[in-house]
Amino acid sequence: MKRTALILAALACTHAALAADTPAATADKMLDPTRNASAFKDPNAFTEWAGNMMNPATTLALTQRGIDPNTYIRMMAAGLNPATMQNYMQFSDPAVMMKWMAAGMDPNFYARLMGMGLNPANYLGWMSAPLSPQALGLMTAPLNPAMYANWMSAPVSPAAMNTMMAPMNPNLYMNWMGAGMNPATYGAWGQMLAPLAPPAQAPAFAPAAPVNPMDPAALMKMLPIPGVQAPAQ
Repeated sequence: MKRTALILAALACTHAALAADTPAATADKMLDPTRNASAFKDPNAFTEWAGNMMNPATTLALTQRGIDPNTYIRMMAAGLNPATMQNYMQFSDPAVMMKWMAAGMDPNFYARLMGMGLNPANYLGWMSAPLSPQALGLMTAPLNPAMYANWMSAPVSPAAMNTMMAPMNPNLYMNWMGAGMNPATYGAWGQMLAPLAPPAQAPAFAPAAPVNPMDPAALMKMLPIPGVQAPAQ
């Protein structure tokens, strides 16, 4: 009786995990370097992520984004964001290790994961996935000439140009330096350094605007020259 109640509770948690994020939101989070490590920093978040991965709609959403060139442009732009470093450096936080050690000794954590594998609804979803409108649309995508036109025009799109010009923006390196000096980047153990130095908040990253390399005035704006002060009268 207790085992049945435990399985039913695990199945209920599975449905709650599946409803936590939509498949599209899960796919976007997995492809965002500034957020894709959040599922592995907390056992509860990992349970929700595993539940969403049991949903075939999540796999179809990832496939749909894989044939979109804008997905890779957004990933490259996010890779230049200092929040990407903050996303992964927080794995050095001892609190993350303690959470996983506690989850390893929690039977309910294993019961929730096993409940996903015992849920018949997950298998029924995978059996019907090849006939879903989303899967049929992906199978017919290679027949759409617009897909090839998007790939051909992607390198000269404004988003791609902004990403390629971003390393020429001095603010990018200042943002990374500020994120590296911010104790919050390193989680709880980084807060021990906070009394020693005020926390430096990394300014919001903004991709550089397209610059015409043939315009001398635009290039001079990127390398400002300090003006000469007039002598005091």
